Amino acid sequence: MKRIISLSLLALLVNLTVNAQAVLPTSWSFATVTLPTGWTESGTMFYSASGNTPPAMKFDNTGDYMTINFNSNPGNLTYYLAGNGFSGGTFTVEESDLGTAWTTLQVHTTPPDAVYELFTEFPQITTRFIRFKYTNKVVGNIGLDDVNIALGAAGPAQEINVKQGATTIVSGGTYLVSSPVATMTPTTFTVENLGLVNTLNVASATLSGTNAADFSVASFPATVASTSTGNLVLNFTPAASGTRNAVLTIASNDADEASYVINLYGVGGALATEPAAQATNLAFTNVKTYRVSASFNPAASVEGYIVLRKKASAITGVPADGVVYQRGDIVGDAQVVYSGTATNFSPNNIVASTGYYFAVYTFNGPSTFRNYNTTAPLTGNVTTPATMMPPTMYNGINSSNASFVADLHALVNPHQSQFYSSYGNLMIYLFEARDTTLDRRVITCVYSGENKIYTEPFDFTTNNFSREHTYCHSWMPTNPAQALPEYNDYHHLFPTNMNDANGVRSNYPLGVVVNVSSTYLGAKFGTDANGLTVYEPRNEHKGDAARAIMYEAICYTTVSGNSWALPSNISASIPYGQDQAILKQWHFQDTPDNWEISRNDFIDSLQNNRNPFVDSVDFVCFVNFSNMTYESLGCTAAIEEILNAGFIVYPNPAKNELTLHVDATSITSYQIIDIQGRVVLSAENLNLIGVKVNTSNLKSGAYIVKAITPYGVAQKSLIIE
Repeated sequence: MKRIISLSLLALLVNLTVNAQAVLPTSWSFATVTLPTGWTESGTMFYSASGNTPPAMKFDNTGDYMTINFNSNPGNLTYYLAGNGFSGGTFTVEESDLGTAWTTLQVHTTPPDAVYELFTEFPQITTRFIRFKYTNKVVGNIGLDDVNIALGAAGPAQEINVKQGATTIVSGGTYLVSSPVATMTPTTFTVENLGLVNTLNVASATLSGTNAADFSVASFPATVASTSTGNLVLNFTPAASGTRNAVLTIASNDADEASYVINLYGVGGALATEPAAQATNLAFTNVKTYRVSASFNPAASVEGYIVLRKKASAITGVPADGVVYQRGDIVGDAQVVYSGTATNFSPNNIVASTGYYFAVYTFNGPSTFRNYNTTAPLTGNVTTPATMMPPTMYNGINSSNASFVADLHALVNPHQSQFYSSYGNLMIYLFEARDTTLDRRVITCVYSGENKIYTEPFDFTTNNFSREHTYCHSWMPTNPAQALPEYNDYHHLFPTNMNDANGVRSNYPLGVVVNVSSTYLGAKFGTDANGLTVYEPRNEHKGDAARAIMYEAICYTTVSGNSWALPSNISASIPYGQDQAILKQWHFQDTPDNWEISRNDFIDSLQNNRNPFVDSVDFVCFVNFSNMTYESLGCTAAIEEILNAGFIVYPNPAKNELTLHVDATSITSYQIIDIQGRVVLSAENLNLIGVKVNTSNLKSGAYIVKAITPYGVAQKSLIIE
């Protein structure tokens, strides 16, 4: 993953400054993905649940870096560093005066493993850039946390600094000011001399630029004694409405900032000048089932772009002037997927076989002064493919062959294993997260349907979520080992609520709950028709969960001599196992949707293997997951097993009345057969979802009850009292 985060004028707030330099002291503990002013990075990710104070920044490839550009003499640099399986490589901390030539402050070749250790460096007083860089990766990753650069001690020489109120405006920074047209609005800047001995001499304060005539310097201090301040008063009288820009240059005897430059962003009236043009040539690239990249040609004299998205049809929503929208906000019938200066975007929450429509509007102005050009925006649409499965993927797989189970296993294993700890950065950040209002994200607990709203980066502990092993860790033949592909495999890992879903499911099998002990939104916990304690996910995830469990079984069976047959006896407290018929039933009832197809494709891009039961629904028919052998009868045997698993007879034992129900289908007729094979009670031409049978005339004893459905016959034993 490569994420380059930058700052721009578009983040201005009224009467505040924005610049490319950090004001010292500056620090960051990586609690959000929005970098502080002056901080940039390339290629980094996050350790969401680790660090000196989680989360921490993760460097996982050669060339990954983070740079800090600051405005004045630095004091000590402190940071926490840890390795994660790190060996043989180098991680470098560097300094620079101009950000071009770099000098090494520290080279780390043996950072502590897993435990974050505090380090302190001493930059030169002329340093204005600090860079953390993964110079050479051999094995493992680096975690960086709680970085702080102190303000250096003042020296005897004169040193200029300019503030408006309590906010420093660094040289090269921008200051926003507004006023009604033809009305003068004064602003007082504080000119500081940070030097301890020498006097700061201010030679001039001049204005230049497009609308310099709208500004005037009413006064400025000719001299500022050491450790003292003086006032510079700037008047703004806009001659017209809209954007009125100029540059204020303060000339002094400061040795390294002889010309202190402040960019003045003036607004006459309520709004900045509306852009005259729209962007052009919207083009889509890298179109996959799970990702779309887009770019467009910039428009002239434009400060930024807002991109809206809608599924299935053209957008009619229009942004409102004076409103700064964030990613995830709703505009009419569309959602904001990007707002900023870049001419490219890559929205999240992309799924297979779906048409997406986009509209790109240009804008000028920060904050409440933002002005959108809403006439004839740039529009375009793209449809994602149905699947990314290679067309020859299963050419060597024949379900008629007795070697089918071994052949399918060999197709999906071995594969590229990812780290369990990287699930948040890869699966959640790049696939499962969806935009919501106020630049927040939302993920869904797959078991319950709970939508968890959060601010990036996602942290499992803070949000009380887990990476659920659908094929329980305790079921695995390799339990308790964790650093293995089967433990890390993303095909069976899903985000779930830790306490109310994951903790309740524990290591119980999945099944149909008849007697409910507890519920959490769409999930149930209790006993099934046989009185066994089971966990039942919401309907939307039943097929997904079934395919995840069956995938683990086929992928890892026979590895290191282990059988991955579904457990028949989970533990002393759970002396029964996972019913494969339930899984196959859910598999056919809840077939793969566009989201699951996209997820399969995305994991394939990470692991270089696929869940074959997502790609081919019929494959499950030919595997007996109770012993991982070939099922020669195929779907005939599978359907019979599914019908029997879904056949509910209650009460059993019965006395006067009996209810028959076959899950997800109707009953066309039934028969009750005694131990001598005689049909003692029957009915035909029913076509009912549930059937009530009067059994008051039947003698006490054992019977067989059969339910005939459009898909076949289901049967169970019956006791009449």
